[in-house]
Amino acid sequence: MTLKFVEGIKADVTADIVYMMCPMHLLKLDELIRELDKGQVLEIMTDYDGAMEDIPAWCSRTGNEFIGIEETEEYYKFYIRKLTD
Repeated sequence: MTLKFVEGIKADVTADIVYMMCPMHLLKLDELIRELDKGQVLEIMTDYDGAMEDIPAWCSRTGNEFIGIEETEEYYKFYIRKLTD
């Protein structure tokens, strides 16, 4: 999957997991996506480089939409739209 870089995405829920170790980015993502309504957007902020592969793969595997990634100097912001119930 090709990474799509985006800007100005409006998230319904934001999770700041910067400085948390692997596999927290996937555990937190899994936990939070369950709390969202279908169509809502989750923003995950992390500085873990492995998330660039892991999060899009998780979206593919679970049937949720990987909207894209925004990169800042300190961390990445991943945007995921909940498509499953």
